[in-house]
Amino acid sequence: MTMNKQKFIDKFLIAFMILTVFKIIGIAAQLFHESVWSVIFTMAVFIIAAFIIMIVITALKDKEQNRKNSGRRGSGGGNFYLETSLFDRIRSKYEELAEKYIAEKDYKKAAKVYMNLLQDNFRGAKTLESGGFYNEAAAVYLKKLNNKAEAASCYEKAKQYKRAIDLYKEMQQKEKVGDLYKELNDIPNAHSYYRMVADDYTANNQMVKASLIYSKKMEQPEEAQKILLKGWNEDKDAFNCLNNYFANVFDVKKLEKEIQNLYQETPSYKKVIYLEAMKHEFKKDPKLQSVTRSIAYEIIAEKVGTRSEIINELKHFNPDDSVILKDISRFKTGRNKMLRN
Repeated sequence: MTMNKQKFIDKFLIAFMILTVFKIIGIAAQLFHESVWSVIFTMAVFIIAAFIIMIVITALKDKEQNRKNSGRRGSGGGNFYLETSLFDRIRSKYEELAEKYIAEKDYKKAAKVYMNLLQDNFRGAKTLESGGFYNEAAAVYLKKLNNKAEAASCYEKAKQYKRAIDLYKEMQQKEKVGDLYKELNDIPNAHSYYRMVADDYTANNQMVKASLIYSKKMEQPEEAQKILLKGWNEDKDAFNCLNNYFANVFDVKKLEKEIQNLYQETPSYKKVIYLEAMKHEFKKDPKLQSVTRSIAYEIIAEKVGTRSEIINELKHFNPDDSVILKDISRFKTGRNKMLRN
């Protein structure tokens, strides 16, 4: 058994040496399509790696020979720990080499150490990205790691927007596709993808988010208002739609009319929600206090018979009136007496 293992190591060593020669010839052939210094660096890295592997194989051969001669039992565990220690030292040296290159701002060499010697493609790609080699990093993310998100981000940083767009399309990131088409000043395509995003939000009853796509991304405030009004009318996140609808009307006189007109169209079951919105509008501008207070009084008077607690809302529309608090207290006391009787 030991003899067979020894022969296997010998044959493996010979085969490795032959492959090393072929590899060196192959690297030398790269001179025809790569720079001299790039080939020299690749050759140096390979020779170092080959030398280390040779040392490991030779060490294994010597240990196997010693085991054969001594015939001692239990030496396998020691060999294992010795080999592990050797590999740890080699790895540590590679880490130091990579850190040295990074300190020298030679990110490409550091990345090659990570990828070729430490077999860590992710750190290699991150090192290239840190050095500003975004195209090279994107290639590693795609070919070695199949990480489309990181690759797309790198292409975007490199301003390779078309490549980034292709990847974002594959990942169904429609808003990002729209953003990059906008960077390319391709407004029709940008708006096409933004509408897809808005439609997705609308389908999920996220009307405020859909409106923001129209107002912020597409600069179409009128369309945004239509979306919010639709949400209010169809009870899809009604309060937030109404609140945002009013927030988008900047002219106070126009806002006053909108508040009055929408109230006239509001069904009874939604008036409590409308009252909540009036509390926000009352604080917005002194010019709105009269109309919002009037609407609030109407709603409270209509609902107090079935929802006595609504009387407390009066204080929000009379913040400086101490008498109103006493009136509310008297009303609640009188109502409680009626209920007891």
